[in-house]
Amino acid sequence: MVRAGVVSQPSEWPFGGYNEIQSPRRKCALIAYRRLSELAGFASYDEFREVHRLWVSDTLRDGVNLRDSKWTQSIAVGSRGFVAKTKQELGIRARGRSVARAGSAYQLREPEISYMANFSPKNDDIGVENGYLWNSIFDILIS
Repeated sequence: MVRAGVVSQPSEWPFGGYNEIQSPRRKCALIAYRRLSELAGFASYDEFREVHRLWVSDTLRDGVNLRDSKWTQSIAVGSRGFVAKTKQELGIRARGRSVARAGSAYQLREPEISYMANFSPKNDDIGVENGYLWNSIFDILIS
């Protein structure tokens, strides 16, 4: 919502993950805090939370809070093994999706293809030769 201009700081948007990370809930938690900090390579959640706050403030200060499509349009982002495993577990639902390199990580996403590229002139307007005038249909039904 910061990129959209609705708020100037992520802490101002109550429905985002920023506040959930910075002020962990004691009940009905949405995030496995300890596991998140372990996966991110931190010794404690407090350390992760502080670094997360700095990442966000640095990004906002530097003005590089642009949308990164690998996070917003991918099914999975991470190591090649993680993404390949995710694709395998999705089974037939991942058909047509490919594992692609995205900077230092990998992502699973659908290829971006224009819909119009798949249509040939055979799909033009069917025209009037494929229609009947109302009077002709009425005559057919009566006879």
